[in-house]
Amino acid sequence: MTIENYYYGLAALMYLTTCWMFAAVRWFHTCKQPKSTHRYIWPDRKLQCLLYSCASVLLPYVINPTDASAWLLIKSYFPATYYFYCGVLLLCFAGTVKQWNQWKGISWVAAIIVIGTMLVPVLNAWLPTGILSADGLRIWQHVVLAESMVMVGYVALAMWQVKHWMDEARDANYSNPDDFPADYASRVLLYPVFLTPLIWPAYILDSPTAMAIQNVLLAVSNVSLLITVMPVWRRKALLVTPETAHIQECDDHEDDDHEDLIGQTAIEIEAYIRDQQAYLNPHLKIDDVVEHCQLGRSYVSLTFSRRFTSFAYYVNSLRLAHFDQYMAQHPDETKESAALASGYASYNSYYRAKQKMERA
Repeated sequence: MTIENYYYGLAALMYLTTCWMFAAVRWFHTCKQPKSTHRYIWPDRKLQCLLYSCASVLLPYVINPTDASAWLLIKSYFPATYYFYCGVLLLCFAGTVKQWNQWKGISWVAAIIVIGTMLVPVLNAWLPTGILSADGLRIWQHVVLAESMVMVGYVALAMWQVKHWMDEARDANYSNPDDFPADYASRVLLYPVFLTPLIWPAYILDSPTAMAIQNVLLAVSNVSLLITVMPVWRRKALLVTPETAHIQECDDHEDDDHEDLIGQTAIEIEAYIRDQQAYLNPHLKIDDVVEHCQLGRSYVSLTFSRRFTSFAYYVNSLRLAHFDQYMAQHPDETKESAALASGYASYNSYYRAKQKMERA
């Protein structure tokens, strides 16, 4: 092996090492607080570990960078898989629980396409005799290119959906802090765009040198991303923008008719959220209240601001009271069960809402 090939393999190993490190850290890294059992994790933990472990298929190139089958494998791997990985992680992390479930079907279809495309070069590189001829290697590059364009569409769809969720979060549409991590989403939304100039040069130029540089840069990218996802406890409050921000411009001296309408709206809100126990829906949105009251959103938002502090504050005050009552009535139940029965997606969501309420 020449010195150049040695460095090519070393750069690929550097990339693989950061992938393994990412998977290992995410597997063992959990939030030690608030759960006393230390079982809480963000919903994409196992998925992240799986996706980053998939890079292990590139080992044939690390061992023998001069092999044509290994070169096709590593050259195809990045454009064929990275857009899919980014799309899945964006949808999974940004759209937890109910929202992510809406996209599982199309994500499974995308996964089948990726697996079907990459299975051929993986087997070709790992099996001693290979399965593709020289002509087959050239043809499969076109297959990889077509599949990559499909995955570009998939990740674009994921970015569009996350942007839509971000717009809703800016309007404080959510009552449950686990519904959407707005701050984190704003920092990773354009990650697929950032990766684009890193995953195509080696494929386009058919250059091992470009691949070596690409592997080093992607290794740095892995470490940077890991730094952003590790400190869960440092993430800002998910509802970063109060739903009443636009109300501050309203005149403080409303006429009597306006106040009467606010009073009537407050009664309808209480009847729906408190009396009908709509607060037990972990994905209750202010849009649901607007639809139920059949009034303008501005009046509903103004009512929450004037009579209930805010939408999230009112809903979570009811949930917290329900949690305490549930625990008193069911002393044998776990706190996790009580949180789920009180309108929270998890005990961690309950804990964070409680902490936020206590600081208010």
